Amino acid sequence: MPSLTRLAILDDYQGAVLQRGPWERLAGLEKTVFRDTITDQDALVARLMPFDAILAMRERTPFNRALIERLPNLKLLITTGERNRGIDAAACAERGITFCGTSSFGAPTVDVTWGLILNTMRGLAEQQANLRAGRWQQMLGAGHLGHTVEGKVLGIVGLGKLGSRVARVGAAFGMSVVAWSQNLTDEAAAAAGATRVSKAELFRMADVVSLHLILSDRSRGIVGAAELAAMKPSAVIVNTSRGPLIDQPALLAALHEGRIAGAGLDVFDAEPLPPHHPILSAPRTVLLPHLGYVSEENYRAYFETAVEVIEAFQAGSPIRVIS
Repeated sequence: MPSLTRLAILDDYQGAVLQRGPWERLAGLEKTVFRDTITDQDALVARLMPFDAILAMRERTPFNRALIERLPNLKLLITTGERNRGIDAAACAERGITFCGTSSFGAPTVDVTWGLILNTMRGLAEQQANLRAGRWQQMLGAGHLGHTVEGKVLGIVGLGKLGSRVARVGAAFGMSVVAWSQNLTDEAAAAAGATRVSKAELFRMADVVSLHLILSDRSRGIVGAAELAAMKPSAVIVNTSRGPLIDQPALLAALHEGRIAGAGLDVFDAEPLPPHHPILSAPRTVLLPHLGYVSEENYRAYFETAVEVIEAFQAGSPIRVIS
């Protein structure tokens, strides 16, 4: 049976992993938790070289071919969730590394998406700060009182699994829902309660734009200066997918110049977000530290399954293998 001796648990910012899974079942496996992210590849190789098993937290640490080829001891690489585009599966296969995923729970990113939509539209974070400072019922910084979502237009960019769920919630709030992506059909849009429109129409019509695309060469920078310029001055944009979907300088300019009403962001072009990143001082923003998938229920599903994956690998019958 395959034998594992040392497991590296990566990017556990909260120190939450070992408290949310039956890790005691792996008593013979040495477990080392790292709570920071290393981007320098030489330093990362030096850290990971001793380990024959690695548990990666989503895409916080990418594993490209160059990195994988420099880890000769690695036998098992696990990602939380069912897939991870930050890990080169072909390189794992060529090196004889078993690459597995875990289960997950529900769609917690939908919760965060709607939290950002409602907070951004109603200015709830700003109003809470006013209240704590002794100011009662103030005008918002954008010069309005906050907007209801009922009767507004919700524009979904990427009407897949998550985008469709966000769309259904929007309809329940009494919003009109429009959607666009490169391969979206009228039938698929209608099945989610949305109307397919062109990309240009979506940014012109929407009061709320919510992004739900996978990051790829085709989608990187898909929201640029032209799209932001087409938005209404009263409209907001929300991104809980991947930071580089939006052109960062264009977004900063639109916010500072007041050309859009606000942005709710859970994802950024650099993560963890550096302390002096310009988005932190941008006006009319609600910012979260990439919490879309971070929930008690989801973490328990991740790490209970991770233990099962390791047990199955050591028994010689790997499960949840990602091809």
